[in-house]
Amino acid sequence: MPRLAAGDTAPDFTLPTADGGSVTLSDLRGQHVVVYFYPAAGTPGCTKQACDFRDSLASLQAHGYRVVGVSPDAVPALARFAEAEDLTFPLASDPDKAVLEAWGAWGEKSLYGKTVTGVIRSTVVVDPEGTVELAQYNVKATGHVAKLRRDLGID
Repeated sequence: MPRLAAGDTAPDFTLPTADGGSVTLSDLRGQHVVVYFYPAAGTPGCTKQACDFRDSLASLQAHGYRVVGVSPDAVPALARFAEAEDLTFPLASDPDKAVLEAWGAWGEKSLYGKTVTGVIRSTVVVDPEGTVELAQYNVKATGHVAKLRRDLGID
């Protein structure tokens, strides 16, 4: 599956969210948007990553960034995850994996020495015009948000 790179047009999407609404990327034009893809709500690594985004949210927002998390989980699972971890940014459900595929975040990966097909933990930053500013694939759950902040020049 092809991956996005800086300069690419970010594929638009509309997905249902944990709060019962939906999020459409093109509705967020005029802002920087951090779209991060994670395998499964409530798992240890995904919880760590989501909580890191939660804990950095005020700083990211102060620098003009919105955060959207995307996983193949169903909306009810995302709602439980958001409530359990006090997540205040949109968690979007992509059960058919169309957005994951379009963004290069679904495909073969190595898991415990085996090659499997699944969600490739990824983060893509989209600029206010809808162009990919930064694309990172196979990121680590722990420490990723701190690295992203450094990459974006946010203290």
